[in-house]
Amino acid sequence: MPVRSAEELHQAIEAYLDALPLTNELGGLEDSLRYSLDSGGKRIRPILCLAVTEAAGGSVETALPAATAVELVHTFSLVHDDLPALDDDAERRGRPSTHVAFGEGVALLAGDALLSEAFRLVLDYERPEPARELVQATLGMIGGQYLDITGDNSDLADLHRLKTGQLFSAAVGLGLWVAGTSEAERTPWRAFGAELGLLFQVVDDILDGDGFAERLGVEGARKLADTAADRAREQLASISADTVTLGELLDGIVARTG
Repeated sequence: MPVRSAEELHQAIEAYLDALPLTNELGGLEDSLRYSLDSGGKRIRPILCLAVTEAAGGSVETALPAATAVELVHTFSLVHDDLPALDDDAERRGRPSTHVAFGEGVALLAGDALLSEAFRLVLDYERPEPARELVQATLGMIGGQYLDITGDNSDLADLHRLKTGQLFSAAVGLGLWVAGTSEAERTPWRAFGAELGLLFQVVDDILDGDGFAERLGVEGARKLADTAADRAREQLASISADTVTLGELLDGIVARTG
């Protein structure tokens, strides 16, 4: 049976998110969580998790909680990043940021709740490794954000490896855990995830005119993106599995600079 396309996996994630029950004790705070999640994002990270799971021989349905947890952590980071104390962004994808729509205090709580709901999802797996994977990635993201807000960007690659790359790596790692892939088989998969995270960040910087594009110039950043894409393709080619959807994700990120 062929693996599902990125669009099919996107639809699976959206359906799962729409039906996701949130903790009753959140009460009216749920409105701000739903608002934050319904932001029109491409869901690249959860799609990556599902695509890895299926390519590695696992069940998409079993991976949906893990993939959704990745998206919840990503959304938590956006809600908090937009706050005046951090990036102070009034808009997110063409509409008011959560703190503008609901107030700063509610946005802080919404981010906290999104993170907690993510951990609740991965803790439902019988093994502890998925939760550990997500916790480690979240701590890495927070460390990267600290470097960003304190202006410690002398090592831009390391900053983005933490702030952006950690969650891409976790999406791959969670997919492998769900699929039951052995430790010995994970190296090329994880290497692919690292290169994909780097590629995503460089492409974002090219489009925004900051980060790597500012540091290396647009052409230098394009070369870095091309190199990351080539290395990611090499890792996929070394994996004995149907990685067509992962290649589709990769090509979609590359095409954003076209």
